[in-house]
Amino acid sequence: MSSKRDYYEVLGITKAASKEEIKKAFHKLAHKFHPDKKEGDADKFKEVSEAYSILSDDKKRAEYDSYGRVFGGGGAGAGGFNGGGFDFSQFQDAFSQGFEFNMGDVFNDFFAGQGGATRTRRGRDISIDLEISFKDSIFGIKRTVLLAKTSVCDGCQGSGAKMGTETQTCTHCNGAGKVHETNNSIFGTITMVQPCRHCRGTGKIPKEKCETCRGEGVYKKQDEIEIMVPAGIEAGEMIRLSGMGEAAQGGSSGDLYVKVHVQNDARFKKDGPNLMTDLSIKLSDALLGTSYKIQTLEGEETIDIPAGVTHGEILKVKGKGVPFARGKRGDLLVRVKIQLPSKLSRSARTLVEKLKEEGI
Repeated sequence: MSSKRDYYEVLGITKAASKEEIKKAFHKLAHKFHPDKKEGDADKFKEVSEAYSILSDDKKRAEYDSYGRVFGGGGAGAGGFNGGGFDFSQFQDAFSQGFEFNMGDVFNDFFAGQGGATRTRRGRDISIDLEISFKDSIFGIKRTVLLAKTSVCDGCQGSGAKMGTETQTCTHCNGAGKVHETNNSIFGTITMVQPCRHCRGTGKIPKEKCETCRGEGVYKKQDEIEIMVPAGIEAGEMIRLSGMGEAAQGGSSGDLYVKVHVQNDARFKKDGPNLMTDLSIKLSDALLGTSYKIQTLEGEETIDIPAGVTHGEILKVKGKGVPFARGKRGDLLVRVKIQLPSKLSRSARTLVEKLKEEGI
């Protein structure tokens, strides 16, 4: 499914739809488009199934509503990107499911054929690394980075013409934006359609060139890019910012891919929606019970230690874990570690011996 499709639009519901309304809409459309039906549609069935898998899950729906994509596991249909290069298994899956792969489309992309349309120019994608703290990975953060890249010229808005002047038809391609080049090869004569070098495929050239970009329409400059890092992001995940890559004259900009690196925190570890931390207590406190001050990601909290707590027992501080879904949070899980004294005073030894006599 295209990442540009709106999942709510696919199911024919509004953003305020309840889980029950989402479920009803899915069942209705799934019944209508099921491939086993006489008038079924496999592609439509796949679309509604994907939309339902996101919108029926509170966490995925919240991420989709906020960022237009899903970060945690399987969010590719909503604009995700996991990096690591192209996955050729996608072609294998397509063949095994009976999808057609039109080799003519591939040759058209390269050669465009007689009378065929040239491909739209697209700027280069950019990949950068972003390091954030453990706390920021839990709650999310807005970061601004300074990036040197090819951008659309501010002086001419990408036209290449000096502001206030006109453009004229390119005399090299007669305004077509493309030229035919004939080459001889072992296969015979091949005619290729190429974008015109003089107007870069636009069919227009400026009468008077922009002084900022010298008529290129784009130029290298430093841009401030705002990156919204979502709450609960995992180390190694990628954030895709569509159109924030390098610009191409007369075409579209590439994308910016941000790989997130999360700093380790000596106190906390993630365990799904929960956070884990250790708390060392004295033996006497374990036996008698008491209260301790512990650190959370938001400051100090008091936790009650019940009498007779055991080594390794998990105590829970509700609502101090990882945010997920809408307004919900996991818990802080506190693992108790009982400290045993390395040496005993004479009086302490006497007390322990009495406890031993009592079978404790």
